[in-house]
Amino acid sequence: MAVSSDILATYRGPGRVVRRLLEMGQREDRALVFVMAFCVVAFVAQLPSLARKAHLEGLELNMLLGGALLGTVIILPLFFYALAFASFGAARLVGGRGTAYGARLALFWALLSSTPLVLLNGLVAGFIGPGPALTLVGLIWLGVFFWFWLAGLRQAQRQAE
Repeated sequence: MAVSSDILATYRGPGRVVRRLLEMGQREDRALVFVMAFCVVAFVAQLPSLARKAHLEGLELNMLLGGALLGTVIILPLFFYALAFASFGAARLVGGRGTAYGARLALFWALLSSTPLVLLNGLVAGFIGPGPALTLVGLIWLGVFFWFWLAGLRQAQRQAE
């Protein structure tokens, strides 16, 4: 299935999509592509708000873009790998039987499948700015992300090694 179709299917049943991805076999390159694609989209989502900030505060846009690029595309994937490892350990403590790859896949897929809301959040931040609308969209994204992640992690931890 195409990634866009899988993203839509995730909004209907995140556990089923993660199960199907796990049944395709353990491919670390696939997991890496998922997390890197999310990070690139997260960088793109920041562009409107960075342009707004540069314009309103008289800052150099290129410096803001460089810092955002470094943070989201270089450092953030490392953080997500550490978070996936911690979630794997936590799942093991409560009786999970899955693999560390399953924990990584569940987290990375949850991130990638929530990118439409990340882009919406970036647009609201750039065009409306800070306020209740941005907070609401951010909370919706956070809720959807945690729903996808926990449902995927639960499915991944049901898989026998």
